[in-house]
Amino acid sequence: MKYLLFIFLFSLSMLSASNTLQQAAQDACPCCAEEYKQFDFWVGEWMVYDTTGKFIGENLIVKMEDNCVIQENWKSGSSKYTGTSYNFYDKNDQSWNQIWIDNQGANLKLKGKREGNSMIMRSELIPGQRVDFYYNQITWTLNEDKSVTQLWEIYDKDGNLLQQAFKGIYFKKESSSLTQSKVSIYNTTTRRAELLYF
Repeated sequence: MKYLLFIFLFSLSMLSASNTLQQAAQDACPCCAEEYKQFDFWVGEWMVYDTTGKFIGENLIVKMEDNCVIQENWKSGSSKYTGTSYNFYDKNDQSWNQIWIDNQGANLKLKGKREGNSMIMRSELIPGQRVDFYYNQITWTLNEDKSVTQLWEIYDKDGNLLQQAFKGIYFKKESSSLTQSKVSIYNTTTRRAELLYF
């Protein structure tokens, strides 16, 4: 009986020690869990091209605040247009969130999650001029060659596609020597700066 009691207390103490170590690890790095790494495929220094192979801008994506925030730094290749976004995982509702602000005073708030090789986020419904309500949806997809495709689409409240606002292909800066044929598999698109309001 004493032996069984000893085993029970020993097991209980080991479990408590394990929980203590896990809690200490979380306290030391609260944003190091796998969920916080779901958008890491976007991190890097990127050259961005449209689907014809034309250079359209640069985007520097960095992790900050002890890996709790991913910051985007966009710079257009053809104008003075710039913008930044802050992306973070919210453990309370297990969602990814983005807040975008540009140098034209525009902003965009998105919420979503990782699905397969893609991060998909959308805005809330927004009152429109051509339709009563619409929402923005942006999808970032990790391609087999480690490039990233960013697709920005606008839908009406019923989920019908109204417009493709942007489609760009990201190549890491150190490997961004492109040819026309390398991006010919994608469709022609517009710049991120060109926002159309419905």
